[in-house]
Amino acid sequence: MEFFRFSRDIPFMSWKRVAAVISLVTFILSVFFITTRGLNLGVDFTGGTVLEISYEQTADLNKIRNVLAGLNMTDVTVQNFGTSRDVMIRLPVMPEYSSAQLSETVLDALRQADNTVEMRRVEFVGPQVGKELLENGALALLFVSLGIVAYLAVRFEWKFGIAGIVANLHDVIIILGFFAFFQWEFSLTVLAAVLAILGYSVNESVVIFDRIRENFRKLRKVSVDKVINNAITRTMARTIMTHGSTQMVVISMLLFGGEVLFYFALALTIGIWFGIYSSIMVASPILMLLGVKREDLVKLEEKKPENDGAVV
Repeated sequence: MEFFRFSRDIPFMSWKRVAAVISLVTFILSVFFITTRGLNLGVDFTGGTVLEISYEQTADLNKIRNVLAGLNMTDVTVQNFGTSRDVMIRLPVMPEYSSAQLSETVLDALRQADNTVEMRRVEFVGPQVGKELLENGALALLFVSLGIVAYLAVRFEWKFGIAGIVANLHDVIIILGFFAFFQWEFSLTVLAAVLAILGYSVNESVVIFDRIRENFRKLRKVSVDKVINNAITRTMARTIMTHGSTQMVVISMLLFGGEVLFYFALALTIGIWFGIYSSIMVASPILMLLGVKREDLVKLEEKKPENDGAVV
């Protein structure tokens, strides 16, 4: 069932120059903010102390933050986990305290405010461990990117691989640029969101690339830009339904998931919107720039098995 129908093709490729300017400006600004301001790395990457405490009644997170602020501990994360009575506190590395002293100081201050508080767990993440996590995360991004290029190059042609990875890296840099500009905390959960967006965005690109390949075989007397416009327009109903449904779930996490899921959902939201944009207005124009040829795709299509259908 198709809820959204388009009576004529939308001329996306006629806007490719405007899109190129927008993409270059946002990409350059993102790289500038990442370089000059850097990412606000969380405890997972920088090292620090994680405390898990429990109350007999619902914990007042603002009250806990005020207690920690009284100890000059402002760069902390306080969030519920499990139940409303359980609280996780993430503290950065503080050279003036040992790990044991830090946990005891925090617990004593919290007990003065509420004597029902109990310590459940204390975990120290060393700076070396955080550095290794950051390096492993960067390697994960690299290997995922190489895998995407290889997949698109084998499934379609090397030009599609280049177009797809440029569009995907565009999304990643934009997400990192937002986090650098606003100095939002970049944690392991945000890194997981970035990796998820890489897969999510490439799926959108594959759907469009499949339609382009089909159109080159069927619309033999139509120019390349019209072939691409028709392919994108044919997938718009699917794009609206798929991304709309996904975004509703992500918005629910953003609004009701609490501090634990907030930045994860925020990264997904940015990635979803820019993933749609890049698949349409970055990957497709790059195909035209690289001079994708009808003959190459028709030959490749003839070598494919008949049941090699498009991703829907």
